[in-house]
Amino acid sequence: MTKGSNVALTALSEDVGSVIVSLGWVSPTGEGDADVSVLLLDTNGKVRSDADFYFYNNPVAADGSVQLLGKTPTEDGNEDRISFDLTAVPPEVDRIVVAASRYGEARFGELDALQVRLADAAGESLLRFAIDDAGEVSAIIFGEVYRRGEEWKFRAVGQGYDTGLAGLATDFGVDIDDDAAEPEPEPESEFGSPGEECGAPGEEEARSTAQAPAGASSGQPDPTVPAAVPATLEAVPAPRRPDTAETEPTRQPAVRASRPRTAKKKVALPKVTRTSLAENDSWRPARLFPVSALKSDRERETRATSVLLAVMAQVPRFGRRLTAAFGAPSGRMETFTEVSLPHGDTPRRPDGVIRIERAGKLWTALVETKTNGNPLKADQVQAYMDIAARRGYEAVITVSNDVALEGSPLVDVKIDRRRKHKVALWHLSWAEVAYQAQLLIRHEGVGNAARTWLLEELLQYLQHENSGCHGFQNMGSAWVPVRNGINDETLCQGDPRSLEVIESWERLIRQVCLRLGGELGQKVLPVQRARRGSDHGTRRIQLADQLCLEGRLQAELRVEQAPGVLTIGADLRTGKLRTSVEIPAPEQGYPLTWAKRLIRRLAEAPADMHVETLLEGETGGPRGTLERLRPEPADLLPKNTASPISGFRLSLFKGMGSSRGNTESGFIRSVDEAVHRFYTTVVVHLDQPAPRRAAPKEPART
Repeated sequence: MTKGSNVALTALSEDVGSVIVSLGWVSPTGEGDADVSVLLLDTNGKVRSDADFYFYNNPVAADGSVQLLGKTPTEDGNEDRISFDLTAVPPEVDRIVVAASRYGEARFGELDALQVRLADAAGESLLRFAIDDAGEVSAIIFGEVYRRGEEWKFRAVGQGYDTGLAGLATDFGVDIDDDAAEPEPEPESEFGSPGEECGAPGEEEARSTAQAPAGASSGQPDPTVPAAVPATLEAVPAPRRPDTAETEPTRQPAVRASRPRTAKKKVALPKVTRTSLAENDSWRPARLFPVSALKSDRERETRATSVLLAVMAQVPRFGRRLTAAFGAPSGRMETFTEVSLPHGDTPRRPDGVIRIERAGKLWTALVETKTNGNPLKADQVQAYMDIAARRGYEAVITVSNDVALEGSPLVDVKIDRRRKHKVALWHLSWAEVAYQAQLLIRHEGVGNAARTWLLEELLQYLQHENSGCHGFQNMGSAWVPVRNGINDETLCQGDPRSLEVIESWERLIRQVCLRLGGELGQKVLPVQRARRGSDHGTRRIQLADQLCLEGRLQAELRVEQAPGVLTIGADLRTGKLRTSVEIPAPEQGYPLTWAKRLIRRLAEAPADMHVETLLEGETGGPRGTLERLRPEPADLLPKNTASPISGFRLSLFKGMGSSRGNTESGFIRSVDEAVHRFYTTVVVHLDQPAPRRAAPKEPART
């Protein structure tokens, strides 16, 4: 769902008498968390009483309509589930608000993958709403379930509150007790409190009576309670959160009286500090797929194959994502490892086998994996192609850190044209595997908590430094000689090493697209400035010659919903990376208004970002850093030219790494970080492109 949209629950399932709402998030540090809360509102948008406010110290409604089920751990954070029995909700309740809050100085902008999901009574996921623009707020309304006539509907809200849970609850009529944040009151004098002087119990007296610590009573009867019915102060256990530290108070008093209260009971908001159950920071959570025992490349390959194929079989949607592009049908999948197959005098053992059954027919693929920087072996892949052809299998799938290029296979194999049965050879990069897992976990969902956890464990394994599944991570042996040749001006056109660098650059850009797309949940594709059907080899040779002349590598990325094409350039002479985007000028308004609005939109962008005005028919216009332009946006306007403004170019510069590999100073890491920083600090603040309007149809001539 998108923000503001709504849907009738009965349109999604017939079994919505009770539903489960799940709020989820991911903490990059592994320590961040939030608390859920529920408010039942009447037709005026207010709670009927403070009893309609449910949080972890008030988790269950007496009528069973609301029940907070607690937290389910995920890979980096938690998922909080709430059960609603909609048939038991009182008729005067018009809306049910589902929210979450953080405590202290924590903000939701520090958490990733904020989402709310709703499932029916059978556990089938019906809808999902992701919040991508949480920002610096400490409370958020994720969504609400509300009545429309005789049916219930769900609305995706995503509204944040700077004032936290207190501000949110107060807006809906909950009376919040802020005493916990105030200093302790001084002891009462012998003359009593102001409420006693006027002969009537005041609100402060009622509050202090309800909250006085056990044993604090002086033994004197309460003047506000009839003598025949003395007030009873009994210490009872207070509901505790499961992760509350042992030093927190565990008991609170409860007042029992036969008369009605004269002051409205206050709801005390939780004020706790999250602590880990680990004794020290060196403890690491247990993982389904451990990596600490991996010592050799063979162990890494065996473990990676088993982990990948097992999750593909247990998470059908994930398995389907990886095999659909290879012509595999949608059906029941089984996966196997270390299968022995006859091949001449000695049997062969492919790393894995995938079999899919559909309508009584089998689709089978052999799998060969490599980890770290190990290349695929042509003779090994050739043997598997021959075995697959003889046994009637459909495909051989290779998996490695390398990225395949269009028109340039990673492994050259010979295909016997005399065989009627054809075997396809396909390749997967570990980066693509991680990309598909990210899409399902963070943006699309798989409709099952256990399957989501399996995907999260797979992603955690792939991203671990010891797994060997990090994706393309080495620019090759030609990288350093080409850089030196460009600096020394000794690199000549036609040098085969420059072509190797172009191919490595193309692989890197494809991997950058996968990583950014996985984080955004959007398609990110490289832009190929070549005619359709042109030879890829010829295009790369032309780019290699251009590299020798200019000393620059350049690529363009197209991101869905971005205002323009992202450009990434690497100048090998200066050692600088430049990420930029060109945005068109608005069709209406005045240039000064455009400039002011652009600077306002970039209020949170880096101060060292360059802004350049683009003029029609001219090579360049006024430019400057954002730091200089913020007080004077008019400096972006041309002074001595009549050329109209066609747009603006926004650029960030970064030093590029010196080494060819993905080390801390590596070129690959530098490019990845530059693109990520530019998109998350600049592009996200820009307006999305307006949808294209279809041209009006001309009336038919008669």
